[in-house]
Amino acid sequence: MVLTSYGRVARLPGVRTLFVVTGLARIPAAASGVTITLHVVLGLGMGYGEAGAVAAATTIGMALGGPMLGRMIDRRGVRRTVLLSTIAAGVFWASIPWLPYWSLIVLAFVGGVLALPVMSIARQSMVALLPPDDSYRRPAFSLDSVLTELSYMVGPSAGVFLTTTFSSTTAMLTVGAASVLSGVWLYALDPPVKSEEAEQHEHAPLMSWLRGPMIAALVIAGAMVLIMAGSEVAIVAALRQTGQVGWSGLVIAVWCLASVVGGIVHGALPRPVPLVVLITLVGATMIPVGLITSQWWLLALALVPNGLLCAPTFSSTSDAVTRLSPESVRGTVMGVYSSAYTIGAAIGAPLIGVVMDNSSPAWGFAAAGGVGLLGTAVGVALGGRKLGRPQLSSSLSAS
Repeated sequence: MVLTSYGRVARLPGVRTLFVVTGLARIPAAASGVTITLHVVLGLGMGYGEAGAVAAATTIGMALGGPMLGRMIDRRGVRRTVLLSTIAAGVFWASIPWLPYWSLIVLAFVGGVLALPVMSIARQSMVALLPPDDSYRRPAFSLDSVLTELSYMVGPSAGVFLTTTFSSTTAMLTVGAASVLSGVWLYALDPPVKSEEAEQHEHAPLMSWLRGPMIAALVIAGAMVLIMAGSEVAIVAALRQTGQVGWSGLVIAVWCLASVVGGIVHGALPRPVPLVVLITLVGATMIPVGLITSQWWLLALALVPNGLLCAPTFSSTSDAVTRLSPESVRGTVMGVYSSAYTIGAAIGAPLIGVVMDNSSPAWGFAAAGGVGLLGTAVGVALGGRKLGRPQLSSSLSAS
């Protein structure tokens, strides 16, 4: 059943190539954050606070740039957008190894604004290439989420390896070369992002799609990333408290692997699990994890139930947002969706860090799950009860 579901998707024209190119393109993006952080700390000899400021500049840039690049995809197409981002990536990564700290912050912001919009392009193109039948969409979105998880298992580890084995300069130039190569691949592929019919439609006004259910989906997406980002910090803090911080990478890898398994199984289910149920379970299963942190392997096992739900939740939010978005402005919508992810990550790590500074790592897990549930409640109040229903494919998505 599992192989049949994914085999049908992979046999569709253009889909397999899209997954290969966008899956590989995610790896340098996933490696960039830790690579820059290690450059500031090891290469420039500064503290983690200064490294955090560079990360914040990049995050703000990405939050602002996502909708802008999405709108450019809608109006100018994939190739022009990718060309701009690829040139910016080349300049950024070729320059930062030799820049002083304050110049690095400025360029990090610009690099964030013009970051290659791999996620937006991948998901828009999937919708354009797939039949509207849910039996194709769900396996495709699940596979996309699985590829994202795999990129975050490979990318940061590669960045750490290159920095510690060679130098931060070597690591950044390698990540930069991979980023430029990713842009060249996407430019050559030039995947479709909308149907010919949608090309003839006028661009839908903002308030025609940015309303109840869409806002709910965006809030839930942000809450999901907040849980993930906050929990990752809590994992490191819990293991540091017990003198087992060296096992952090393996614990996070087990968590990610559980997500991969959950995503694969979810994509093959005959009926989808409602998005609101998934995100509620993600928050609820994270709250008690802090009670089981005495041994690293117990913490890893405690994270498995939560991990099994992560990729299914990410794929369901992506599916909901694409169903709710008018095709003529889907690039803009996916850019806003990407910004919701970025904002959730930007809030999650420092918020949970503050909680743990004033309590303990156990409360970090509880706070991550609790704040995620609060975000879910806000999403439901805004119209989230409708998410995950077949009726989402309304006239909105056909506009």
